[in-house]
Amino acid sequence: VVMAAVERDGYALEYASDEMRSDKEVVLAAVKHDGFALKYASPALRGDKQMVLAAVNENYFALKYASPALRGDNEVVLAAVRQNGDALEYAAYALRGDRGVVLAAVRQNG
Repeated sequence: VVMAAVERDGYALEYASDEMRSDKEVVLAAVKHDGFALKYASPALRGDKQMVLAAVNENYFALKYASPALRGDNEVVLAAVRQNGDALEYAAYALRGDRGVVLAAVRQNG
């Protein structure tokens, strides 16, 4: 039932049990439909690079809910800022000064 709900509307993850919010298959289906659903994933899955990349590729804003380590991951942050330069706001401080990341953000949204 939960899988059917998140495949139709990723945001439905908000109403899932803690067990389902920790289920990689369920959360991946949710974030592929709506990256913002990462907000409701378990802390462990918000620290899973594959999960976060899927989420930010769908919705750059998901970077806000990624673990601190992944907000400092160059690949994850680049994926987010290439979708929307405003994602730079949620990157780790060290990457906000990284020339490559900033250029990607400005190219996308000057």
